[in-house]
Parts: sequence; C-alpha cells; structure tokens
Amino acid sequence: MARKYLTLGVVGCCLMVLIFWVGSCARNPVSGKQELMLLNETDEIKLGGETDAQVVQEYGVYKDAELTAYLSKICQRMGKLSHRPNLSFQFKLLDVSVVNAFAVPGGYVYLTRGILASLDSEAELAGVMGHEIGHITARHSAQQYSRAQLAQLGLIVPEVLGIPGVSALAQLGVGMLFLRFSRDNERQADDLGVEYSSKAGYDATQMATFFETLERMNPGSDQSGLPAWFSTHPSPEDRVGAVRKGAREWRQKLSLQAPKVNRDIYLRGLDGLVFGEDPRQGYVADHVFYHPGLLFQFPVPVGWKLNNTPSQVQMVSQEKDAVLLFSIGAGSSPREAARTFVSKTKGDVIRSEALQVNGLTSQRMVSDLRTDQGLVRVLSYFLQKEKRVFVFHGLTSRHQYPKYEGIFDSPMRQFQELTDPRRIDVQPNRIRLRTTERADTLENALRFLDVSDKKLKEVVLLNGGDPKQRVPAETLLKVVERGR
Repeated sequence: MARKYLTLGVVGCCLMVLIFWVGSCARNPVSGKQELMLLNETDEIKLGGETDAQVVQEYGVYKDAELTAYLSKICQRMGKLSHRPNLSFQFKLLDVSVVNAFAVPGGYVYLTRGILASLDSEAELAGVMGHEIGHITARHSAQQYSRAQLAQLGLIVPEVLGIPGVSALAQLGVGMLFLRFSRDNERQADDLGVEYSSKAGYDATQMATFFETLERMNPGSDQSGLPAWFSTHPSPEDRVGAVRKGAREWRQKLSLQAPKVNRDIYLRGLDGLVFGEDPRQGYVADHVFYHPGLLFQFPVPVGWKLNNTPSQVQMVSQEKDAVLLFSIGAGSSPREAARTFVSKTKGDVIRSEALQVNGLTSQRMVSDLRTDQGLVRVLSYFLQKEKRVFVFHGLTSRHQYPKYEGIFDSPMRQFQELTDPRRIDVQPNRIRLRTTERADTLENALRFLDVSDKKLKEVVLLNGGDPKQRVPAETLLKVVERGR
C-alpha cells in the first residue's frame, strides 16, 4: 500500500511539474511574444557550454589564430547589434570540410572551414553569421529543446528527484546540431541575418548571392559525419527574393549610402586555408587507413563506409548491421583499458587474453553488452603503442557475430606502425589567391590561372558560381593548390 501511494505521489508530483512547465512562458527577445520556454538564460548558457565542449571534441578546431581572431571580432560585433547584446557570443572555426554553419544556445556560433572557403566576401560572411546569431537570439534551439523535453515525461523525473537539471539537458549534446529547424525558423533567421548585417554596415544582398551559390553547389556531408547546410537549414519559399527585398528595406531604413562588401579583405584571410579532407588527420588509400600524425595504419573492410572524426574513426558495414570503432583508450596499459571498458559498460566478459600484435602488447576481449535493442556482442582489441593505448571495438548482434568476427579481427590484427615516408609526408589541398591580368569571363580567367577543365566547375563555385560572369582585370580569385 505504501508503495502504491509513493508511486501515485511521484506521478502526481510529475504532473504538477508538467503543469508548472506548461505555464512557464517567457518573452521572446525578438518577437516580444510570450512563448513556452523551459530554459532560463542561465540554463541556456550552461547548456551551450556543455554542448560546445562536445562539439570541439567531436569535430576539432582549425588552428589559425589570426584568421580566428578576425572572424571572432566580426561575430562579437554583430552580437552586440542583436536583440541579445548582453550575451557573450563565442565563435569557433571547425576543422571540417563540409559546407555548414550552426549555433547552439547561449551564444556559441560555428563555421566550418568548408563554408569559409565557399564564401566570397565579408558581406556574405556577415549574412551567414547574422543568420546563426538570429537562431540564438530568437531562441530556436532552446524552443526545440523545450518541445523535446515535454515530449519525454521521463526527463521530468530527475528534476522531481532533485538531480541537477542542466547536465540532464546535455543528453541531447551534439545531437542538437542534427535537429532540423522549421522553415518558419529559417525565414526568421534569414530576416535577422539581413537586419544584423545591415546594421553592421554590410550589403545584405550578398547573403542572397551566397544562397544562390549554395543551391548550385548542393553540398553533401563529409567524412566527419557533420551534415551539410541544407540538411540542417531547410530552404523557405523564395528565400533569395525575400532576402533581397529585406536588404533593400533595411538599406533604406538605415540610409546606407555605400554598404560594405569587403571582398578582397575577406579573401586575403583565406590564403593558405586547408581545402577538402586533411590527410594529416588520417586518410584512406587502397583500402588502408593511414594516420601520419600518430604513425599507425590498419586495413578498412571492403565496402564499409568510414567517418573520421578527431575523437574516433567509425566504419559501418554495407548492411548497416555492424560497426567498427577505433579510438584512443582510457588507461596506461591494455589490461587497464580493458578493465575500464568493462566497468563503464557493465559488459559480461566472454573471454579475454593477452597477445602480441605486430610487436605491440595487446589485450583481446569478447563481451556482451545489454542494450534496449537486446544483447550486442563486442570484439575489442586494446593495443599499446608507445604511451598510448589504442582501442578497436567491433559491434553487432549476438546472432550476427559469427558472420562478422573474422571481419572485425582482420583490421585489429593488422594494426601496425606507419613507417612508409610516402604515406607520412602528405599535405592537404589549400586555397590560394591569384590575380587576373585581363578582363574575361570567370571560367576563362580560371583557365588562364591553370585550373584544369576537370576542376573548373568546383573552382567556379568557390568564386561565386557563374562561369560566364565578367571578371575585371586585377581581380582576386580563389584557386586550389594541390597537396602532396
């Protein structure tokens, strides 16, 4: 009986909390309207900080202090012109080749080096930054989070039991980046991008020009697994026309006589930017994954899809019923790393043995993990290489394990030191700036700058996208310098 009343008490308390939350409306800083919001600004900032740490770990930061400082200055200036000038806006340039930009609650704005290479002026940059700042000021991600919490009553229980709230918020973590905004959210963010970039003195029509380039480009995801722009930013109806109309209206309202474009200033900051995948962080050639920085190699199963992130290499089978994960493990020895894995996962060890793999002290282990979808069998190798322990995990269902055990075992047993100088001494492709000597069409100007016909379409898109566009003499253009 006591248990019954306790259960009813908890349910009643949850319902009271739910009713309280439903009544928790906050004024939207942009629209001024009252709306459902389960995060106050303090929680929003804390959630942003927790998510930021995961974003940096997952995707990595591009190391160019001068370029980052230039971009941060523009971001912070535009943040001060926004509807939430008291937020401390923070900018990060991610070392990812996919074309995307995104933001998380609390003032965190991210651009990838892929989108940086595709932008063609400071005005285009300001429009994209303003768009992402708009998502923050209008609290679009916080709204998504609030809806997600209300949809899962289970998330209320930690609050009822007094468990700290915002660390529970971080359950979404990097997954927040993959939530699609509504088209209404995108329209509002476009409007705010136009407003903020115009207030900063830029020609906001350049934002529309970039959207046209994106439509021609239609970029996809890269090996990091981060989606491209259109996967996270669905296009509202007549996006380009609406942006141009809004830009004209703000130009008139602000009496902007000569709005800034600052093309050359922006482009000079890109000279030397890594373009495409960076082989120094790991690359695949002839079905072998090489890492020049950490000096190791291992074969990749034929036909498996590979995603390479700063924290983990992920390989997925063609049938998507098995996965291989490779990362740096926790522990000072293979045996300790294996114990740590079992402790964290609560796995049931089937067998475990010490062995040598190409001269490296290693631990091989088979274990079962209990999940919501049933038992998962895992083949793990923990390999000591100098002061690091590298870890492979091959995961599939228990009944599929016999089919995949040999496939899992092969790359693990062939993990070895990378010594081939040809595989070590690799360099990425980079953006370089060249100046036209005479007036011509964009495609002819690029041919004159030794861009091959095979690469012409790609480089045309990097420079605005219209091959027949007239380019004056003494114009800066981006080309791609091939690495080695």
